[in-house]
Amino acid sequence: MLDDGTADRVIVVDNGSTDDSVAVLRRALPDATVLALDTNGGFAAGANAGVRHSDADVVVLLNNDAEPAPGFVAALRDHLVAAPADVAAVTGRIVLAGRWTRLPAGTAAGSDQRVLRDHDGRLWVPSADGETRLNSTGVRLDRDGNGMDRDWFAPADRVAAPAVFGFSGGAAALRRAALEDVGPLDESLFMYYEDAELAWRLHRRGWRVEYVADAVVVHDHSASSGVQSELFLFRNARNRLVVALWHAPWPTVLRAAARTLARGLRGLTGGSTRREARLVLAALADVVRHLPAHLAHRVRQSRVASVPRRAVDPGA
Repeated sequence: MLDDGTADRVIVVDNGSTDDSVAVLRRALPDATVLALDTNGGFAAGANAGVRHSDADVVVLLNNDAEPAPGFVAALRDHLVAAPADVAAVTGRIVLAGRWTRLPAGTAAGSDQRVLRDHDGRLWVPSADGETRLNSTGVRLDRDGNGMDRDWFAPADRVAAPAVFGFSGGAAALRRAALEDVGPLDESLFMYYEDAELAWRLHRRGWRVEYVADAVVVHDHSASSGVQSELFLFRNARNRLVVALWHAPWPTVLRAAARTLARGLRGLTGGSTRREARLVLAALADVVRHLPAHLAHRVRQSRVASVPRRAVDPGA
């Protein structure tokens, strides 16, 4: 809910709820437009519906599990309005909800504890006397095509560079002119990597993405899907490969495929859970099964691009 008075119009998209969510939203937000979709088409479908329902030059995306600080919309909007014309999107500073403590090496978390892992493989658990940590200052990709939040679990006051590869779809502003140039979020991905995929299209058309620290939200990470749910494990593995196939140089595609295959086979031999391994291998099989369509999509993207893929730096 955006209540700082800086949004010209608030559109809340209900993505096919089957309970009384729409009625609750309309009672709680009488000044907002509540857009009720018949079915759940995933994050991209919901976000695109909201964008289509607006005619603003700048549109702001906010996840349902994120709470904006006062001035969030103004910080994003003002930065984008003042930015050079080739800046397509501005991503905000996303802070993890609650406080977190790092587990000592070799220490196992309790069976009832929520556990998150940082980029170095260290485990963190909620703790009342812990520290406030960052969720994201934008999105970057590694050399294997793996998308990740920049500054994941860094101290909350970390100073990050304005230039970044991608925006976080949960807290960002987009320039409508850029969306009209490259198209909306890709709904075929359903959930995960939609923002990274759009960032690839933006960069290959000469657009840029920037980060603004003053646009702050507090995010309950993966509150909607859970990092160990079947949806997350399958879609995350599948979409990483798909986005690499569509946009990345061939060495990155091959590394992404090899990494996915190795992860799945390790799980089957006891390196991780068999359930996770089966989902990862199912994701790889799905990509292989539809490989001709993905390769055709890669060709179409190259035809409309004005910047070579090798000139794009996903690690920015």
